Amino acid sequence: MGAAILMFFIGAGSVLGIYALITYLPAYLAQRTLDQRLKDVSTPFGAEPDSDAAGIIKHAAEGPLPALDKIVSRMSSSSWLPHLIEQSGTKTTPSAIAVLSLFLMILCGFMTALVVRVPLAPLFGAILGAMTPVLWLRHRRNVRMKKFEEQFPEALDLLSRAIRAGHAFQTAMGMVADELKDPVGPEFKKAYEQQNFGLPLREALNQLSDRMPILDVRFFVTAVLIQRETGGNLSEILDNLAHVVRERFKILRQVRVHTAHGRFTGWVLLALPATLAIALSFIAPDQMNLLFREHMGQMMITGAIVMQIIGYIWIRKVIKIEV
Repeated sequence: MGAAILMFFIGAGSVLGIYALITYLPAYLAQRTLDQRLKDVSTPFGAEPDSDAAGIIKHAAEGPLPALDKIVSRMSSSSWLPHLIEQSGTKTTPSAIAVLSLFLMILCGFMTALVVRVPLAPLFGAILGAMTPVLWLRHRRNVRMKKFEEQFPEALDLLSRAIRAGHAFQTAMGMVADELKDPVGPEFKKAYEQQNFGLPLREALNQLSDRMPILDVRFFVTAVLIQRETGGNLSEILDNLAHVVRERFKILRQVRVHTAHGRFTGWVLLALPATLAIALSFIAPDQMNLLFREHMGQMMITGAIVMQIIGYIWIRKVIKIEV
């Protein structure tokens, strides 16, 4: 009886949530688009609302729980979540991530309790559900960082050509913001608009390196700031930096070719048990059903899943070579 009531509340909540999403999402996205220019020059990470390092225009994003967003923004120990959201390029808020994590934790824990009759299985399911939004944000951030690294040499070349043609560095940044696609274009646009609204160029470039913690971006920011203090041929410096970045990518591609066997092995070892389980479910269903019904079989399945995940992570660490 209790399980039926809980399933009713979960189903009703899902229907109401989908209805609210369809009803209010278009207006919310339109308002976010209208306020995007102000949000691009919002308060930098780790700065207090009244500090001198704050952005020129302050505008707090509103999520489903605005009070929680304010609390998170005031807690320096929790600043990693807004930082992660900003780096992933996702238009969301910490409160939205918190609500989604809570919902997935309850849902995954309940579904695991229904399927797997192991005492600790619902706990692991709830933890996995709660971690899913953060893991998704980390995946989006990693994909965005890799895409930025691939487009960054083109941005350096465009900056160099613009400076060689006689444009100022700030104007060249605006050209990069207009010509290049996401994520390089929007990130340079943020830096360009920040300094255009009065923020010192040093602060704008430092915030660019904070949003994109990539070694090449740090080299770029350091080279530009040193050149502005000591002088020199900035276009030549940018050309050399673009050449170094492209050569590093060539070496990285060669490393990926040499480690392709290890990556393929990891995927095969991860998919082989699931594939065999599906095949044996058709060949010998009685024996496979025992594995799911008996307590010992459920413990074996749980242990196999945990060991498979650990083995896959171990293989990924072995074949990951920093260049």
